[in-house]
Amino acid sequence: MSVQDATSMIAVSDIDAACAFMRDCLGFETTHRSPGHAYCKRGGGAVRFLQAPKDADMDDPARQTIVYIDVDDTDAEFETYRGALEKLPQGKMRPPFDQPYGQREFHAIHEAILIMVGQRITKEA
Repeated sequence: MSVQDATSMIAVSDIDAACAFMRDCLGFETTHRSPGHAYCKRGGGAVRFLQAPKDADMDDPARQTIVYIDVDDTDAEFETYRGALEKLPQGKMRPPFDQPYGQREFHAIHEAILIMVGQRITKEA
């Protein structure tokens, strides 16, 4: 027996808004939508959204979920979705930058979901 896939299941206040965020800012396609659930996929990566209870505080930092998306070219990914990313509210997007742990990343936030898109920085000899 082998694992076929593993996806995050993340509670959000508005599933359609979360799917639109993934589509517009990261190029994901919603391949399944049913009441209370959605599945968004791009290439070998996917995320599932579940409807949060109506009284859930979706901005509570304790709810924060981080999804890391590995890509071949962080800067090219950012440029592809720059228009949508730059329309996010102040403080909800960080353009590409180098991390001390050897990754080049950009960040985007939807509700309490931090999306980190990055690649390993290769050192020239």
